[in-house]
Amino acid sequence: MGDFGYLAQQIINGLQLGFVYALIALGYTMVYGIIRLINFAHGDVFMVGAFVGFYVIGGLAPMGLGPISLLLALVAAIVVCTLLAVVIERLAYRPLRSAPKIASLITAIGVSIFLEYFTSLKFVFGPNIRTFPRPFEVTTVFTLGSASITSIQLIIFAVTILMLAALQYLVYGTKMGMAMRGVSFDFDTAKLMGVNVDNVVSFTFGIGAALAGVGGILYAMAYPQVQPFMGIMPGLKAFVAAVLGGIGLIPGALLGALIMGQAEVMTAAFVSTTWKDAVAFGILIVVLMVKPTGLLGKRGTDKV
Repeated sequence: MGDFGYLAQQIINGLQLGFVYALIALGYTMVYGIIRLINFAHGDVFMVGAFVGFYVIGGLAPMGLGPISLLLALVAAIVVCTLLAVVIERLAYRPLRSAPKIASLITAIGVSIFLEYFTSLKFVFGPNIRTFPRPFEVTTVFTLGSASITSIQLIIFAVTILMLAALQYLVYGTKMGMAMRGVSFDFDTAKLMGVNVDNVVSFTFGIGAALAGVGGILYAMAYPQVQPFMGIMPGLKAFVAAVLGGIGLIPGALLGALIMGQAEVMTAAFVSTTWKDAVAFGILIVVLMVKPTGLLGKRGTDKV
């Protein structure tokens, strides 16, 4: 029974990590679905969201607002990360839209490195690791045998499901969602049909960044440390999750993220913590060899 309880606890922990990866992976997959670009700066937008939460929650801590400070931090992260992503798209990616894809890819890597080292400057966030201030005490909310769900895990599950439901409604229940699907299906035809593709692309970057900003705060609450390079590994693993599920597909990003979360946690729990990153990127290699389109992707032809 003890072994089963330990396994159940690791499954819950894997769901916690997988849901955070899902919020990041959705940004990768939405941007790729629209303009076929891997936005490697996305993990650093996630980092900025975590720092926004750090400053908002830390600044409001003396007032004793508790959960209200978390809500304000989430709103602030959504606003800041959305604006940051729109600016990045406008200045770095839009001028290269008709250039070879390799130019956009190199630019994305450059933007990522710039954000990491710029935020490391002392007058921005600084290079040091800081402890993230939790807005409330961590308590056990539910007990399932010897496994338990903490208040932070419950918040991560609830916020992520709420964000996914909002995204689902946005994509399939609004005019902008229809425009996003149209641009994703055929960029040039959507432009001929009167869709303002520049606005749609900027909007897509903004929505993906908002999800990443929320993910940054949730991740920092669960693993309470922030530093300017914290977005590298979660960003790469979320990219692997997007590829695993089928990049360009929203359900694929969620499925891939949940698989990645379970794989990483189970490896750390039952094999070794030093192997968890190797397993994550090993999954990417296997998927690219066996089914390059991902678990939910369909084989098609792309012009090179």
